[in-house]
Amino acid sequence: MLARLRSSIPYEDVAAGARFLWSLPGFLRHPISVEHARAILRRRLEEREADFLALVCNAIYGQATSPYRELLNLAGCEYGDLERLVAREGVEGSLHTLFQRGVYLTVDEFKGRRPVVRGSATLAVNPVLLRNPCSAFHTPVQSGGSRGTATPVPIDLAWLRDCAVYMRLIYRARGDIGWLHAVWGVPGGAAMLVTLLYSRMGAPPVRWFSQVDPAAPGLHPRYRWSARGMRWGSLLAGVPLPRPQHVPLTNPLRVAHWMAGILRAGGTPHLYTFASSAVRLCRAALDAGVDLRGAQLTLGSEPITAARLAAVRRAGAEAVPGYGTAECNYIGTGCLAPEASDDLHLIHDTHALIQPGPDGKQTDLPPSALLISSLRRTAPVILLNVSLGDQAVVARRACGCPLERLGWATHLHTVRSYEKLSAGGMTFLDVDVIRVLEEVLPARFGGGPTDYQLLEEEAPDGQPDLQLLVEPALGPLDPDAVTDAFLGALGGGSGVERVMATQWRQGRFLRVQRRAPLLTASGKVLHLHVERQSPSRPTLGQVPPPGRWTRGLGRAAVRDERSIR
Repeated sequence: MLARLRSSIPYEDVAAGARFLWSLPGFLRHPISVEHARAILRRRLEEREADFLALVCNAIYGQATSPYRELLNLAGCEYGDLERLVAREGVEGSLHTLFQRGVYLTVDEFKGRRPVVRGSATLAVNPVLLRNPCSAFHTPVQSGGSRGTATPVPIDLAWLRDCAVYMRLIYRARGDIGWLHAVWGVPGGAAMLVTLLYSRMGAPPVRWFSQVDPAAPGLHPRYRWSARGMRWGSLLAGVPLPRPQHVPLTNPLRVAHWMAGILRAGGTPHLYTFASSAVRLCRAALDAGVDLRGAQLTLGSEPITAARLAAVRRAGAEAVPGYGTAECNYIGTGCLAPEASDDLHLIHDTHALIQPGPDGKQTDLPPSALLISSLRRTAPVILLNVSLGDQAVVARRACGCPLERLGWATHLHTVRSYEKLSAGGMTFLDVDVIRVLEEVLPARFGGGPTDYQLLEEEAPDGQPDLQLLVEPALGPLDPDAVTDAFLGALGGGSGVERVMATQWRQGRFLRVQRRAPLLTASGKVLHLHVERQSPSRPTLGQVPPPGRWTRGLGRAAVRDERSIR
């Protein structure tokens, strides 16, 4: 068995798995209490500046190969300069000063897809050098790949112990006493991380539903072995964790019936899943007459729009959004007295956040882009003014909810990608496309927020081929009427928008296809799904496998999936 394992999984992953199995029992046997979590949070908030400086000193200035160190050198900022800057301006003030001096990374620079150019200096960033040199590697997680090829992120169990502090407090603020937790996602590190975090809270999940069959022959062996390893380690610890059970997106009623059974017994089921998966689940429950009143959901990994939240609530369930990435885990958690569907509290004991504002004009970043910086020494990847491709409205306000009383007073909402949708030389903002797909078309033709999707392909001659996918289950529809409604709503704003919509209509850039919206490899339904034709020959000396190539990356991949957030 071990020989077969070594032959199918890289040695680095096998070694990480051994460390994981060795460390897991101690991790599971010592859940964090609410009182201990509150004490840790108070200390973090009091020592936030010192924690930031210690991390930068060890993980950046102490590493000769750190790309951030080169940026700081270009900015003329030695460690002593940074100490004085933080003492004078605080963490966020210092980060903004560093941004003005060129110390930041765009998402393409961070992923290594584009060199860093600051003045006359050019720096090629190797993403491996952005990993925290002070962290161990216990289990890998893949970034979602929503803006290109997924990126591996090595996770240390010490990082999960740090994250469990705020998770324990978030769920207690929601009134989680007696909740029974479950996860419904895809095989891989992200589902494992959620399972481990709930276990560290002292409430291990009782169900693990997998949207992809864990025994599927095309699945990489690491997924099966990692799930088995976690199961074995949990049994050794005396904290048994569930095996993954296959529940596909096309038939989510098994999840709904589990939740309904908990409710009938007087309990409260809580499900962690993707936003689009929750919409499918709640619609199926409504259609089947399954009562979900009183159920709790946490929605992540995708934009939490008003339409998606309303679809969940129609089934009687309550949902709270979360915003995070593989590199950061949680960045924000849903406000319990929200003013928007994705009103979030910034978890600013683990991350600092600034926005470029007017200074963004000198860069490729919009004024409302989110620039994230790490604060915890256990962070898997070091972030220093890094854009992960999102923008949001950020403000401080008194909401009065329990999360504010913990010290998290900064709010962000309307978290979206700042990328734009372009075809035929015309460009629309992602937020406008979301509104039409989730609100205008369902109101006119029926269905819900996951029944319409844009698919962008590139024809063999290089011309854009933009398709509007419409769920066949909606019944007969006039394709021309759907096209006119889409372009009419998209061009219903300013004169410029009307011109762009007219250009798309006359150029026949959009055609309606009766197909179910496509899923990403991680099970998400993106508003815009992008696929590219293979180039005529491989680049970077790589031989392409059968299938498609990602645009502009020079690396073999199944799809280039760009999320509108």
